[in-house]
Amino acid sequence: MSTLILQGPQLTLDLANQIAQQTHTELHPQGQGYRLYGRQPFSPQTLARLRSTYEGVDINLLPEGYHPEQVRLLVTDMDSTFINIECINEIAAFFGKETQVSRITAAAMRGEINFETSLIQRVALLRGVPANVLAEIYEKRLAVNPGGEALLATLRQRGLKIALVSGGFTYFTERLKQEYNLDYTLANQLEIKNNRLTGTVVGSIVGATAKARFLQRLCKELDIETRQTVAIGDGANDLEMLRVAGLSVAYHAKPKVQAEAHVALNHSALDGVLPFLF
Repeated sequence: MSTLILQGPQLTLDLANQIAQQTHTELHPQGQGYRLYGRQPFSPQTLARLRSTYEGVDINLLPEGYHPEQVRLLVTDMDSTFINIECINEIAAFFGKETQVSRITAAAMRGEINFETSLIQRVALLRGVPANVLAEIYEKRLAVNPGGEALLATLRQRGLKIALVSGGFTYFTERLKQEYNLDYTLANQLEIKNNRLTGTVVGSIVGATAKARFLQRLCKELDIETRQTVAIGDGANDLEMLRVAGLSVAYHAKPKVQAEAHVALNHSALDGVLPFLF
């Protein structure tokens, strides 16, 4: 049996019925969305055709062999995934270098340039920025994306572990960990001297490979298998992590990431992940 999950702010019962008729499936309500159960498998071509026809609706196939009841760990990227901003771009904005840094960030997220190299270039442009800028960004510009708090509340209620991983910075991940009671974090540490950024990071860079290894390390610590994990990301530097997870979710992601992930959420909020967990 194949299962399609429909959700999104533009989804109506009429639309869901229309999709069910077109796919010869049985319609069942699920929360604010619907599940469609079919006897035949859906081809990638069929899924792509449905998505292009119903552009305002997230249409995803529950992967064969994936068992939601076995999931024990959710790992999410931070910038533009768990939160609403790219922190490094916001820091650069205080120093008049937002355009330059944002251009490099966008290219890295599309996978056009190596992430580690791009981070070195971008952080170097932040040399001399007052450290108190970080606090102002956290307090005034950073917010958890819609649906994020509902997602966390349900995960905690069900006993899942939650990890936040980022090619961004520990200043933000550690405060989010404390504020939202997260279990694990990993990010880059900005070097600060005389209350100013030096333009470098301390230690090795957290890039694509480090993110994947972080997920694998947590699995060993928790004595679970990688198939018992869900990973959420939006950029090319999330791909290695997404590939090793039991379920990969592309959240408002770049096309390259959407093409590889099991699930693509382009219209739903972060709690749109929940139908794939419970």
